[in-house]
Amino acid sequence: MSSVLAGPPTECCLRTVHHTGEARGTIEEYAGVKTYATRPPSGDASKVILYFSDLFGPMYINAQLCMDYWASNGYTVLGIDYFEGESILQHLGNEGFDWRAWMEPYKEKAPKLVKPWIAEVRKAYEGAKFFCIGNCFGAPYVMELLAEDWVTAGAFAHPSFLDDTHFKSLKRPLLLLCSEEDFSFSTENRRRAVDILIQDEKEYSLILYGGISHGFATRGDPNIPNQRWAKEHAALSALNWFDHHALYSA
Repeated sequence: MSSVLAGPPTECCLRTVHHTGEARGTIEEYAGVKTYATRPPSGDASKVILYFSDLFGPMYINAQLCMDYWASNGYTVLGIDYFEGESILQHLGNEGFDWRAWMEPYKEKAPKLVKPWIAEVRKAYEGAKFFCIGNCFGAPYVMELLAEDWVTAGAFAHPSFLDDTHFKSLKRPLLLLCSEEDFSFSTENRRRAVDILIQDEKEYSLILYGGISHGFATRGDPNIPNQRWAKEHAALSALNWFDHHALYSA
């Protein structure tokens, strides 16, 4: 029987600070699912990042700016909207809003959207090297892809909904971007996950951000120096991880 290592989202998954900037991507459809697509200035499509968002969705400006950053550094980035136009942001502040009840149908439906979406994306970018990254709600999709052998490398930040099987099944390199304060992925469970990775000789790297909370990778406050540094460092670290494996992985 599997053991839960990263639990469901908690109240900290609802907090955000809106980032400023202009998204430069477009909205496309793959397998009938709207997708935020952003590409490098060169138009090169030989390296593709599949992005799996948190509850705010890939159309949230914070997520889009992050995807645009990777695109500006040579990657085609595709963010699936498994919330189908919804975002938890649209409901925050509404009296009586039950965010867990709101999330549950998407938790059930998202896997049914992701599978054909991935198949169509792979067909559209045949011959490319694929990478994946996910935050919170999106982390399980990264781990499922890394249990296969066609993805080059992946990463997650402040994950939810993971169990020990996700780590034991890993076949491809994983970067863990973790916050010291995380009710979903506690210190104890993070250490258990790392123990599995070491014991099973998986390829991984871990960065732990001290004094930082769950959500930092896309929802940190850029006006607080430590949060801004962690957010920017996480995006850069994922980029470096992908660049490294783009060069050296089979």
